[in-house]
Amino acid sequence: MKIIYLPLDERPCNTVMVERIAATAREVTIQMPPRDILGRKKRAADIERLWEWVQQEVQNCDALILSIDMLMYGGLLPSRLHEFKEDMVPIMLNRLRELLTLNPELPVYAFSLIMRTPQYSSSDEEPDYYEHWGGEIFLRAFLEDKSNNEELTDEELCELKDIQQRLPSEHVTDYETRRRFNVAINMGLLDLVHEGILNCLVIPQDDSAIYGYTAIDQKAIYQKRAQLGLEDQVLIYPGADEVGATLLARAYNELSGYTTKIYPVWSSPLGPEIIPMYEDRPFLESLNSHVLAAGCKLVESPETADLILAYNTPGGEMQESWEQSGKHHTYVNDRNMSGFVKQLKNHMNNGKKVIVADSAYANGGDFELINLMDKKVLLDSVLSYKGWNTNCNTLGSTISQGVLGLNGDPEKIQENVLYHVLDDYLYQAEIRMEMTADFLPSYDLSYFDLKDQADLVCRERDQRLLQRLNSEILYSFENLKIEELKTWAPWNRMFECGLKLVVRFPELE
Repeated sequence: MKIIYLPLDERPCNTVMVERIAATAREVTIQMPPRDILGRKKRAADIERLWEWVQQEVQNCDALILSIDMLMYGGLLPSRLHEFKEDMVPIMLNRLRELLTLNPELPVYAFSLIMRTPQYSSSDEEPDYYEHWGGEIFLRAFLEDKSNNEELTDEELCELKDIQQRLPSEHVTDYETRRRFNVAINMGLLDLVHEGILNCLVIPQDDSAIYGYTAIDQKAIYQKRAQLGLEDQVLIYPGADEVGATLLARAYNELSGYTTKIYPVWSSPLGPEIIPMYEDRPFLESLNSHVLAAGCKLVESPETADLILAYNTPGGEMQESWEQSGKHHTYVNDRNMSGFVKQLKNHMNNGKKVIVADSAYANGGDFELINLMDKKVLLDSVLSYKGWNTNCNTLGSTISQGVLGLNGDPEKIQENVLYHVLDDYLYQAEIRMEMTADFLPSYDLSYFDLKDQADLVCRERDQRLLQRLNSEILYSFENLKIEELKTWAPWNRMFECGLKLVVRFPELE
């Protein structure tokens, strides 16, 4: 089974993680473009070489997973920075149509983001003016959109008037011009689905809010989807960096002629109705969307399930992972973590495959869950553990690993669990903010800029990861030895890390 994959960008979550998931399925070969043409952060990929690569590969494969943002703009961040004019929209869409007709029988799974609107001022991933005006750009659109749906308070009216007077009009024009272009591309993609050129289209929204630019764009796309009757073929939900993994699972299921059955187990009875940070809908609604997008289905009993999804959520108010030392009381009062882990163990004792979506906190794993699973020696036996970035990032990649690993290579599966314990829990939840506070200031570095000291930072991070693994994970992974653990800084900042992990299993030698 050969699957061609054009990722959203070059970061490990869109490349290495997807390759690792694919590697657990013995019958899958995943092919990606050469890394040197994928670009880096705000520097766009070599778009012409990407087109040439896809044109060559589509003629000899079983499925194509296609990031439109990469193919059209050169990556995620370039999709927020490009200078394309609207008269280019039909030209670019026609080129895509011609590309996909080279192999008209090929299943094509495409994804194209609704451009995000961060609520804060930072130019790290946005246009330069977003450093000073990002918060105002978001809030202006949020309040204007809200006023069309409900009455604003006097305070909100004053705030909106103040922003409208201060916000430079040229920044608004630039921002809205780019958004209109991206929406026009997404509208054209709906037409390609309607024509049968695309089999499946996912339109995820990144860092969404209930009002504002992203919500307005989403509403327009919803309306056209309904007009064309494409609800089953075009899926719209929160997410971004996990979509490549999700569509890998869908392609695998459809090429295998199978629908993977999933039974969810919740850590909190309130979890299904809670709206997680950075998203606009409850956990349960996102679960429904991600299961459908991956070509799976939910079932009502564990006996009929292929996978038990252990869904770790907050009990009420959600916090960032690095705030666990002062966690909200609902994490204790409205969850029974001991009982939750006991359920997982019982399912595993009954021969069920368990995948763990650790979404209790944003941007990192849950110490209580990891500690309990380690004490019960369950980390060795789960099919997947993930707990990174947003809830939907975690959820989509967890389901994908479950689908690909259902009958997969046990050693590669266990290595992937360790990989995500290291990255999602030990780094994201613990070490990342510790180093930002106690290491970076000594070298005049910041969270968003490691300057020319990335190697120094990575060496320190490597040491802390190994030390923390040995001091906190006491009962798991006894059957493997780490041969190499080395991190790198893909975007020269602390937010994410690349991780090279090589292990061996002495008992198999």
